[in-house]
Amino acid sequence: METTLTVNGTGYRLLRLLGRGKGGYSYLAERGGGLVVLKQLHHEPCSYYTFGDKFAAELHDYERLCRAGVRVPGLLDAERGTERLVKEYIDGPTVMELLRRGGSAAPYLPQVREMAALARAAGLNIDYFPTNFVENAGLLWYVDYECNEYREEWSFETWGVKYWSRTPELLEYWRQQEQNAAE
Repeated sequence: METTLTVNGTGYRLLRLLGRGKGGYSYLAERGGGLVVLKQLHHEPCSYYTFGDKFAAELHDYERLCRAGVRVPGLLDAERGTERLVKEYIDGPTVMELLRRGGSAAPYLPQVREMAALARAAGLNIDYFPTNFVENAGLLWYVDYECNEYREEWSFETWGVKYWSRTPELLEYWRQQEQNAAE
């Protein structure tokens, strides 16, 4: 992937796709020898989520998470015209990758529960899906900026925890991913 994208006149060389989410594509990118995440927002349909102004929401959610004390990568730059954001890169495996390799998320449950308590105290839920959390040097980082008004049905203990071990819900998710890849 030899592509360069710019954000406010600064070029970033894309190295690889890190993931595709409801709101955009996140790429590992390089500038001047340093690594960052460049997120390109998209407007692809999502059957289970309604978006307004995604760009404004990303900036607003980042501010809310920072005020709440949730550990997130820093926002380094943003450009409305291209709908691109540049974030600090947190190197390490996602919780999903740890689970896929046969590992356990148990050592990180106290940290995600602490994040959940901070978010709840601020009236927020974060997206507890394990692809959104990266472990680096023993610390868990919430690498997505998505947050919503708090609702118990989407809390960690009600919804998120179902995906932090080999539960029927996680196994079904993996089965669907394999089925989609085979099609």
